[in-house]
Amino acid sequence: MALKIKRIAIDTHPENTAFLLRRRNGYSPEQFVALRKIEITGGDASILATLALIDDESLLEPHMIGLGEQAFRRLGLPEGAEVTFRQAPVPHSLEHVRRKIDGDELEETEIAEIIRDIAGYRYSPMEIGAFLVACAGFMSTHETLALTRAMAGVGRQMHWPSEIVVDKHCIGGIPGNRTSMIIVPIIAAHGLTMPKTSSRAITSPSGTADTMEVLASVDLPEDRLVSIVAKEHAVLAWGGRVNLSPADDVLITVERPLRIDTFDQMVASILSKKLAAGSTHLLIDIPVGPTAKVRTTREAIRLRKLFEYVGHRLGLVLDIVVTDGSQPVGRGVGPVLEARDVMAVLRNEDDAPRDLRERAVMLAGRVLEFDPALAGGKGYARAMELLGSGAALAAMERLIDAQGRCREVILPGSHVHDICAPAGGTVMSIDCHLIARIARLAGAPMDKGAGIDLLHKVGDRVRADEVLYRIHAHSPTGLEYARELAVASSGYVVG
Repeated sequence: MALKIKRIAIDTHPENTAFLLRRRNGYSPEQFVALRKIEITGGDASILATLALIDDESLLEPHMIGLGEQAFRRLGLPEGAEVTFRQAPVPHSLEHVRRKIDGDELEETEIAEIIRDIAGYRYSPMEIGAFLVACAGFMSTHETLALTRAMAGVGRQMHWPSEIVVDKHCIGGIPGNRTSMIIVPIIAAHGLTMPKTSSRAITSPSGTADTMEVLASVDLPEDRLVSIVAKEHAVLAWGGRVNLSPADDVLITVERPLRIDTFDQMVASILSKKLAAGSTHLLIDIPVGPTAKVRTTREAIRLRKLFEYVGHRLGLVLDIVVTDGSQPVGRGVGPVLEARDVMAVLRNEDDAPRDLRERAVMLAGRVLEFDPALAGGKGYARAMELLGSGAALAAMERLIDAQGRCREVILPGSHVHDICAPAGGTVMSIDCHLIARIARLAGAPMDKGAGIDLLHKVGDRVRADEVLYRIHAHSPTGLEYARELAVASSGYVVG
């Protein structure tokens, strides 16, 4: 039976969702139980979608099938186009998942089949969760390599005319560590190609894309992204628009609620994205600290070796650096406050956060060492030269204009609350995880002006009742949520 498409303005990211009236469609309600997952076809276009039933006929007519925003965009047909649907077949690759649950090691072809079906939205969240938990229980290095290769092979793969295409990735877990937005303009000013595609924040107060969006558009179609890189040598864009390693985006939506973040899945996620983005040379930053994602040097070494094993077999040139992850970097935590710090560093302002500046220049120097035309060991000096001369700032301004300068001036949230030192002494430690949670409760990153302004760092002397940090929010509710957690546990130890 043919039905006409109606676009339903409901965001069901990342899943495809279709909507049908419960009655008057030629099916009984009992039959819809079997049709929970359906295949929708129109001409050469086809997608799989989860079915939701509607009882209100003002939303949908009997001869129509509604498609949520994701499903409508992925099917690619106009409203009113006729489609047919049928019950989606059970993916054959689920047999491989069952074997993995039993503890078997899977072949590369079996993992590739699983990833193709996940990227095609043929798995339910429960089935994806079963696969992830099975992999978290045991995964060989061969399986990690196969998973990375399979994830990179599904979706868009970008290619660049430059022989050397550099990139940088931080493992994360450190609030305010927005070094990429300083590194990219330094590298662009030098002339290396660095098409930096970044994710939005999932569990952190801000991702690179969230912070850059304060300054410029990051939702760039592929043709525009390519033209910017051709002209400016670089870009700072959201990677979700160009469909790089789409299976990773689907897996992440299930990993995060389950708090599954194994090294194997981390390596596959990062390297598949970089491989699909066309990178040839990659710097990996692994911050180590008591409240970071990687807690010990021993863990960092194990993670480094796994990156090297997989990366080298995929043809990537890797440089892996272990950095201090014991406290937040810079002063701002949250999009607006982090963007303020980044631009202060690029403008060489006297009060720019020194730790953010030094960290970014050090990492930029490591990336510049990939350039065979630069004498060995000169990367750091070259990075300092490009930053100090204003060349990096000029490159950043060109990138902002090319991507589309943000017309709205976004300010830090006007609702504020100060967290003060309970007694005089020295700041002994700062809990990165707790600071990130407080900033998110304040509204970051969705509310770009929300976050935390850190007024003191580890080693600073403070007086009793002196302000340690200031919480910003745009709503009283967000401020109250953040304040309650900060009052209960500030994240600072003063001794």
